[in-house]
Amino acid sequence: MTEPNRSAAGILRMDNMRMVGKLVVVVALMFGFGYALVPIYKSICTALGINVLSLGELDAAGSRTYDKNTQVDTSRTITIEFDANARGPWEFKSAKRSMEVHPGEMSTVMYTFKNVQNRTMVAQAIPSYAPMQAMPYFNKLECFCFSEHMLKPGESKEWPVVFVIDPKLPKDVKTITLSYTFFEVGGKVPPAPDATAAKATVAAPAEPHS
Repeated sequence: MTEPNRSAAGILRMDNMRMVGKLVVVVALMFGFGYALVPIYKSICTALGINVLSLGELDAAGSRTYDKNTQVDTSRTITIEFDANARGPWEFKSAKRSMEVHPGEMSTVMYTFKNVQNRTMVAQAIPSYAPMQAMPYFNKLECFCFSEHMLKPGESKEWPVVFVIDPKLPKDVKTITLSYTFFEVGGKVPPAPDATAAKATVAAPAEPHS
């Protein structure tokens, strides 16, 4: 190969290497841009107040978003049983023992809670479902179980539970039991003062000054 031909081949090889380098940079930039689209999209939606959660996704409070335009399935009737467990010195009950609903129909049941103690308390309800397979289809739109509640001595509160049974509930499920158990949340309020200890402190004679 003559010297001019060898020089031309070298130049061509260098051009090819530069082109490959440029293509690698372009691919890297495209990948980075595509990766950054997700947080950018979420930031824009958050700033505009747009909900980017999917319908089956739980939110921070534990509730589900739900398509309220879902048509009611009047061909099916589901019996919903309500159970209230009071694990502690308080009163807790539902206004109804049971109700019949159609899948896709929005329904409401009321619960009452009373702190019968002589001290302030903080408690939260934990829901459970029977049968367990019904849980993904029991959509609570509003529920007191989403947050903790502080009640003063003797204070009563009444809360609604707004729910919709997903029409996709398996056909063999005809009864669902929604059970709530209220637990006291420790460390949220100071313990009640000990009256005996307080009287002893008051009655104790002051030490003489030296």
